[in-house]
Amino acid sequence: MIERNFLTPKEVACELVTVAENKVNYSIVQKIILGIIAGAYIAFAAVASNTAAFQLMNNPSTLGISKLISAFVFSGGLILVVVCGSELFTGNNLMLMGVYEKKISLQKLITSWIIVYVANFVGSVIIAFLVVKAGQLDFASSMLGGSTIKIACAKVSLSTHKAIILGILCNWLVCLAVWGSTAARNIGSKIMAIFFPIMMFVVSGFEHSIANMYYIAAGIFAKENSQYVDVAMQLGVKPGDIANLDWGSLFLGNLLPVTLGNIIGGAVFVATAYWLAFLRKK
Repeated sequence: MIERNFLTPKEVACELVTVAENKVNYSIVQKIILGIIAGAYIAFAAVASNTAAFQLMNNPSTLGISKLISAFVFSGGLILVVVCGSELFTGNNLMLMGVYEKKISLQKLITSWIIVYVANFVGSVIIAFLVVKAGQLDFASSMLGGSTIKIACAKVSLSTHKAIILGILCNWLVCLAVWGSTAARNIGSKIMAIFFPIMMFVVSGFEHSIANMYYIAAGIFAKENSQYVDVAMQLGVKPGDIANLDWGSLFLGNLLPVTLGNIIGGAVFVATAYWLAFLRKK
């Protein structure tokens, strides 16, 4: 008899209920620490993917290639989150299965989500601040800085309904990556299970709330540098869009609708769907 090195979908569902029960019982300090480093891991991935592909992003003929390069690099963020251990709000949307199984209360779930979400924000913004202050965006005659502002302006300019839908599609794939990594029983298999869904969401241009915490915060910090602003305008960004790029537009123009979409994508289309399929008592 050949021993399986993976869990079946039903076994994954049961495993994630246990995981939810364990996560919700972490202390507040644990949740804050693990949330901050998860936000930092996703921010590191955003920094690296943007640096690797920003020159190709600004050329229409190489836009598809730039997305592919970004996707390959960005996948490392969730790999770090899962393999090294940390708490990421979007992946934690799967914890809703523990509520359905009456292992955790809805109040504890929401409290846990809020703590981790805020901690993710802190971790992402810290990396954004350090990257800008270190002068990393000076790369290629400040084109990286201009491109960072351009990306941030595009994200806060999304219409509400588009941001919600793109958020749904994104976290549907992110939670499937977490689901697949839970099924895997060794590090190599976990990495492969994470890589392809994350690559798909980045190539497709879907919206991830935690990644956006870095992208938009970095744009806000970058706009304080006049040289970056000049390059951004050369790349086609309008002065009015740059003026609109601030903390208010970060929260109301992007994070609010994208986070709502992420919750629907992960909690409804993955957690609820698979609970109904495998765990619901008839």
